[in-house]
Amino acid sequence: MSSLLQETQNLCRLYGLNPARNLGQNFLVNPRVYDEMIEAADLDKGDIVLEVGPGWGFLTERLAQAVRQVVAVEIDKKLADSLSLRLAAARLTDVRVINGDIMRWPDLPDLPATFKKSDYQIVANLPYQISAAFLRLFLTSDHQPRALTLLLQKEVAERLTARAGHMSVLAVSAQFYAEPRVIKTVPENDFWPTPKVMSAIIRLEVKKRPPLDHRESAAFFRLVKFGFVARRKMLKNNLAAAWHCQPKDAAERLAAAGLSASARAQDLGLEDWVRLFRQGF
Repeated sequence: MSSLLQETQNLCRLYGLNPARNLGQNFLVNPRVYDEMIEAADLDKGDIVLEVGPGWGFLTERLAQAVRQVVAVEIDKKLADSLSLRLAAARLTDVRVINGDIMRWPDLPDLPATFKKSDYQIVANLPYQISAAFLRLFLTSDHQPRALTLLLQKEVAERLTARAGHMSVLAVSAQFYAEPRVIKTVPENDFWPTPKVMSAIIRLEVKKRPPLDHRESAAFFRLVKFGFVARRKMLKNNLAAAWHCQPKDAAERLAAAGLSASARAQDLGLEDWVRLFRQGF
């Protein structure tokens, strides 16, 4: 048994905590993966970091030693209270632990006012069930992070980094706002309790300028969602139904964008969707 696994289990017994599946409480117990997340985040001593789901604080402690300030948001009150005690005992004073739901961002209780105005990164072993909603919230926020280094379900990481031929709404959305890349995969037995899926460390560098401006983005994503509404159908048929035109008219616009009339939504990369949007959809 690894020392970190034993420590995690001892802490759970000490504080009477049974890992909750509905909160995604599969604790990472391989210290090497924590170190790899820190390395992937490419942190600077002056950085401010938002951590989500800190659990017992093994990543939090490493972050606190590497950056200027950490804000750690934990939805489980018992974990949040125990983490505050552990950090105080370790004399790590540059960490603010907030007991709250990250999906209420930025209206969390006790969030430092300066944090809302600061350049920051996110580093987190993210509860897997909130992955898509979490990314949508932060990538479309008026106060985007500079970058996100996340431990996610491997399948989700692969969807985020997909290329033409395997695209989804999630992939188009993530790549519209950021440059995602998978750092490495993480096996199931690096967690306790052991999940049924593999995981992956992924890094998303947020783009300073998305391919379209804010005024156009709503219409662009409406096009993308209509395109994927019936995944197995040819794109021209989906678009014709959405815009109440003939399939041949939709096919002409596809051709004008340099795309095949037989293309399906998953065949288009981000640049293809932008060119198609420019054709007046």
